[in-house]
Amino acid sequence: MTNTSDKSNKKKDDPTGLHKGLTSYGDSGFSLFLRKAFVKGAGFTDNALDRPVIGIANTGSAFNPCHGNMPQLIEAVKRGVMLAGGLPMDFPTISIHESFASPTSMYLRNLMSMDTEEMIRAQPMDAVILIGGCDKTVPAQLMGAASAGIPAIQLVTGSMLTGSYRSERVGACTDCRRFWGKYRADEINDQEIAEVNNQLVASVGTCSVMGTASTMACVAEALGMMVPGGASPPAVTADRIRVAERTGATAVAMALSGLTPDKIMTVKAFENALRVLLAIGGSTNGVIHLTAIAGRLGIDLSLDRLDALGRETPVLIDLKPSGQFYMEDFHAAGGLHALLRELKPLLHLDTMTVTGRTLGEELESAGPGFPQAVVRSFSDPIYPQGGIAVLRGNLAPDGAIIKQSAANPDLMEHEGRAVVFENIEDLVLRIDDDALDVKADDVLVLKHIGPTGASMPEAGYIPIPKKLARAGVKDMVRVSDGRMSGTAGGTIVLHVTPESAIGGPLAYVRNGDRIRLSVKKREISLLVSDEELARRVLESPVMRPTAPRGYRHLFLKTVTQADKGVDFDFLRPSDI
Repeated sequence: MTNTSDKSNKKKDDPTGLHKGLTSYGDSGFSLFLRKAFVKGAGFTDNALDRPVIGIANTGSAFNPCHGNMPQLIEAVKRGVMLAGGLPMDFPTISIHESFASPTSMYLRNLMSMDTEEMIRAQPMDAVILIGGCDKTVPAQLMGAASAGIPAIQLVTGSMLTGSYRSERVGACTDCRRFWGKYRADEINDQEIAEVNNQLVASVGTCSVMGTASTMACVAEALGMMVPGGASPPAVTADRIRVAERTGATAVAMALSGLTPDKIMTVKAFENALRVLLAIGGSTNGVIHLTAIAGRLGIDLSLDRLDALGRETPVLIDLKPSGQFYMEDFHAAGGLHALLRELKPLLHLDTMTVTGRTLGEELESAGPGFPQAVVRSFSDPIYPQGGIAVLRGNLAPDGAIIKQSAANPDLMEHEGRAVVFENIEDLVLRIDDDALDVKADDVLVLKHIGPTGASMPEAGYIPIPKKLARAGVKDMVRVSDGRMSGTAGGTIVLHVTPESAIGGPLAYVRNGDRIRLSVKKREISLLVSDEELARRVLESPVMRPTAPRGYRHLFLKTVTQADKGVDFDFLRPSDI
């Protein structure tokens, strides 16, 4: 990992509160006079306006049930800010929900990060509280805050409660995929799938398993950007509301001390975050998001370093999809501190947190913990290595990843015949056709779902062809340049880089080619000669997608590959 950031510390004479970022009318005194006149129209007094201003990014939306507790969180945050002597000012930003965003939430993550950054810059605030939850909102907010450079603190909405279906405990969204797989295999009928649909999401909040939302919550706390204990409380609990109040008070202290993101999210902090990502069996999306956040600060996260950390960091959290429990259980077991105690010998304990204390000091003050069954010891891991492994080979020269902790051990050393789908439309058209030439030991390949190919949807979780599902096949090796949900499992190779839409080797895979996967050797290879590949490139050159206007034009022109975080190249420092 390298760091090229050289941000300077806050100067004592920098403007604060309502004096910050005055609109220019050629007369700064008049600018402040006018600003105060308008805000007093909302009923504020001079006493209130003289306090540190704490912005609160409000991502509440009827299209985002993961953020359905936003009103309660904002109320509690404001209480914490006012108790600490600050002035809370909430403001709206873009809100993204995984299931409601078309064509994909990843397409809008960078836009939300830009919205967050610019609203922080445009409006006068001494610190900002970022309230997010659903998958892309937390990384977008941390990316924006990292670029904006003022004191910032993350608050997540928290996980949903689990439900019950015919006395079986269920929760989104690992169980969503499990039951849908049963439905596709004709193991349950229309009535049963409708009934379970009513029980999978028992309350507002983010997914109840170690999906991307829970992963990013844990990662944000590990980075030091969240109050200790803030990652695990469920959305509708009093614990979550108390975390919100503490977040408000902490933001005021950060505003007064000038504790900015670059002082917290250092190279060492990102290594801690990667350790946690690996130890929780976290979402593969976490790799992309951490890379993008780090990139905003001039820090280059290496896939090779991730893999090296993974070889010595076992999976210790017994949560779905790698294990059996849910986020409620993780919280009851002590939350992230229970894991950090186990990881302590591997962590950089001198990294700073939003409290102004180091990670080591926070762990010391948290106490020794207590007996529980969710967080395992090093001697009894869920999986002996980190949840994610990095693969390379002639099919992925710049890398690919696999969630090995949620894969089928019998398939992780495998060679099979490629069954190729050129794009999502081709997949939808043919995957359930009984005439599809496919066998259980084949390798399903899906092209053109990378960043430029299709804005990188979670279509890497290629469904098992229906005729094989009916025959009892539960897993196959699957390869794509796309993503999959953190709630999903299977022997699935993702983020193949370079992607097929810009001419990566994946573009030239043909039906019947042999593909070799060896997780042990960290290999994903197309068993075709270099000469044959070169011939195919000349025979079928790839034209990079373009768009004539708007945000899509900007996205396709400037988005980076998965190994660089799928961020826009102009939002990263130019020297990394």
